[in-house]
Amino acid sequence: MRACQPIITALGCYAPPQVLTNFDLEKIVSTNNDWIVERTGISERHIAGAGMATSDMAVLAARAALEQRGLSPDDIDVIIICTVTPDMLFPATACLVQDQLGAKKAWGFDLSAACSGFIYGLQTGAALVKSGAHRRVLVIGADTMSRILDYTDRSTCILFGDGAGAMIIEAGTPEDSGLGFIDFVGEIDGSGGDFLKMPAGGSRMPASAETVEGRQHFVKQQGQQVFKYAVRQMFDLCETVLSRNGFTPKDVALMIPHQANRRIIDATGERLGLRPDQVVIDIGKYGNTTAATLPLAARDAIADGRLKKGDLVMFATVGAGYTSGAALWRWAY
Repeated sequence: MRACQPIITALGCYAPPQVLTNFDLEKIVSTNNDWIVERTGISERHIAGAGMATSDMAVLAARAALEQRGLSPDDIDVIIICTVTPDMLFPATACLVQDQLGAKKAWGFDLSAACSGFIYGLQTGAALVKSGAHRRVLVIGADTMSRILDYTDRSTCILFGDGAGAMIIEAGTPEDSGLGFIDFVGEIDGSGGDFLKMPAGGSRMPASAETVEGRQHFVKQQGQQVFKYAVRQMFDLCETVLSRNGFTPKDVALMIPHQANRRIIDATGERLGLRPDQVVIDIGKYGNTTAATLPLAARDAIADGRLKKGDLVMFATVGAGYTSGAALWRWAY
């Protein structure tokens, strides 16, 4: 097998039409618009309608990416679904997506890394293509976070929204020289596992009347612990991936960070010495869509004319676990 240079050739996204604003939340829980905007930067988030599951959003995002590239589902070799809200524990959501798409020649799997899911999926897809074993990999980040939120807990229910985004990774041609994947650095730190989690529903705490009554099937977060770790870790990993490839922050056309909290993004950008125009922030209209934030932010950057072919892009994430990662790509279209 011949080693191939992985490039991103298409991007498709989906956000449900229903919007939940901060003013809507004021009627549900003890909070207000000014408090939410000041502390998070979020004004609204999209919420999946009744009957719509993670696989449904993933399929819509995937179809948009395939249409953009002019490919059929049979052109895809591998499907990677990055999610913490699968339709069910098994079968894998990748199986459901493969069937709905009609991608009869693809194999695939789910990848669970919380908010770092998509960047881990990109790295996995890039490695599969670079090995020469696969021609095209479809990486989808999709989460229906509204289904695991406690709308009596104002510290968490204000943060998250639903959405999906997909990218196609392909083997580059000689004409794509200098474009595509450059490097990735990732870390996990399980000592932070208790600070952001959904306690019940797994083998440690199976579903029972007691876990339901105790509201243990919802997101639980210790915000200050997560905030401090996220700022420090995103800065460290971004600095590492830049320096070991001979780049400085001035070389970065765009940093596309995970959209968890505007203050985290601002603090990371300032520590790196990035200008505001080098950092993509779209959390205001989506909230934290977990594995979907990176493709949604990239889509918005393209639409705004900020992301163009040849640009050096730096992705950065921190998620529950803790999981974290930073990656450099030279944008290919």
